[in-house]
Amino acid sequence: MSQETDETLVRVEPDTTPEACVIWLHGLGADGFDFKPIIPYLKLPKTSAVRFLFPHAEVMPVTVNGGAPMPAWYDILEMNVGRKVDKPALIASSERIKRLIDEQVAEGIPADKIILAGFSQGGAVAYHTALSYPEPLAGLIALSTYMATADEIKEQRPSAAHALPIWVGHGTKDDVVQLTLGEQAMVALNEMNLSASWTTYPMGHEVIMEEIEALGCWMTQQLAL
Repeated sequence: MSQETDETLVRVEPDTTPEACVIWLHGLGADGFDFKPIIPYLKLPKTSAVRFLFPHAEVMPVTVNGGAPMPAWYDILEMNVGRKVDKPALIASSERIKRLIDEQVAEGIPADKIILAGFSQGGAVAYHTALSYPEPLAGLIALSTYMATADEIKEQRPSAAHALPIWVGHGTKDDVVQLTLGEQAMVALNEMNLSASWTTYPMGHEVIMEEIEALGCWMTQQLAL
């Protein structure tokens, strides 16, 4: 595999022409380098030709952090159970990721060979993007996150998302994005008649090896590697 970086993302290319793609969105205050180290621990088949893209969120002031500027997909206005956020900014970030998906399709990777993953704040963007993208994707991975735009998704969800494979993981000890928020997202998915694999782990706001290995197995299955 080879790595390329620019001001917008980290790109990790397979040794052969890519046949599938995983786009992974980081959490608040991190960047595209945050999840790159997990690639070998996913234990995807050595013959798989998967491109990994890790976009960087733009730097912006974040209200709940005293207005301090940091990489963020959108502003968080209140850290309560309702998690009040700047929805227009979230949707704008979602549109950016949709354009990135479109670019992969234009380069020859079918939409149904593209998995969208997101952690925490990035997961909220991943939910909105995958559930409103006009073509069927290979899957959605939502890690330690919540669904901030359930009403908007319900209004515009295309038929392409009706059978979207979804894997959701959350920590039972998460004190940043409480387990309740993850459970609320599952309720919203059920209300949309979507099924998802829901798995909890005895962890905080993080990912652990057991979860990463489970993700690798799921990716292998969804991408038919």
